[in-house]
Amino acid sequence: MSTSQRWTLAQARALFDKPFIDLLFEAQQVHRQNFRAGEVQVSSLLSIKTGACPEDCKYCPQSARYSTGLETERLMQLQQVLDAARKARDSGSTRFCMGAAWKNPNDRDMPLLEKMVEGVKEMGLETCMTLGMLNDYQAKRLAEAGLDFYNHNLDTSPDFYGSIVTTRSYQDRLDTLSTVRQAGIKVCSGGIMGLGENITDRAELLVQLANLPTPPESVPINMLVKVKGTALADNDDIDPFDFICTIAVARIMMPCSHVRLSAGREQMNEQTQALCFMAGANSIFYGCKLLTTPNPEENRDQALFHKLGLKIEPHAIAQSDVEQQMQLTGQLLSGDTSQYYNAAR
Repeated sequence: MSTSQRWTLAQARALFDKPFIDLLFEAQQVHRQNFRAGEVQVSSLLSIKTGACPEDCKYCPQSARYSTGLETERLMQLQQVLDAARKARDSGSTRFCMGAAWKNPNDRDMPLLEKMVEGVKEMGLETCMTLGMLNDYQAKRLAEAGLDFYNHNLDTSPDFYGSIVTTRSYQDRLDTLSTVRQAGIKVCSGGIMGLGENITDRAELLVQLANLPTPPESVPINMLVKVKGTALADNDDIDPFDFICTIAVARIMMPCSHVRLSAGREQMNEQTQALCFMAGANSIFYGCKLLTTPNPEENRDQALFHKLGLKIEPHAIAQSDVEQQMQLTGQLLSGDTSQYYNAAR
């Protein structure tokens, strides 16, 4: 998935400056050159350790620095996580993401985290974790347990980053992405729109991601979910057209990456989401909660998929698991399911 394309800030800004319709048309063309049209990768996200995070990310209700009324919870037990993963699989998800509100995991937690990865993979799901910063040893252990993806967002541009987070540097984030990649784990990294950044910041964020030695396999584009008690609770809403443009530019700059329409979908109408899919988004988080913030329930997504003619993208799992998933998510699939068997073999 590596690319020889090196993007400049001027090139990225030029994309943002294109007329809206022209930009979406180009993004959809790029999308169809690299992905099958009408398929969406579906992930579920579970908070396996909630609240009391020592970081000061101004958008995050899990930071111990803000009073948001969030109830803190210790690291979940293995069976709780496996039960949630099984429910996610039975609802149609193909990837299960586990997030912990840490600056970095402790080595004493690694055996349990490894068992979570192994147990979720045994269900035929792809696995993803977001645990903060990792050292080489921790990344190697997660890789050996079979972790498929590691999420670690850059959040925003290098210039604007210090206005949002001070407890870890931008280079810390880049170093974690490098550590994960060197361990053989795929990368999931994106950013948040609506933090107070400008268009140049959005362009620079995408330049940072696209110019990594290997661009992220998954690029979540989040819309800020404003939570009372956090430092950004009173931020102005981002214009939906600006958000859609960011999706489109991400698709053009990272043509082989899954671009995930991530946090903030609860506050988007169906028309905005439809335009995001037209702009090249081909991944979503599925389920009524993203860590601690609301997300559309599965039946609403199923109804939207039906209206738009979208199908859940399978991944290469055993045929028996494909059969089970197709039975459970049949309402999202067309009558001819042969393409799903072929894609999963």
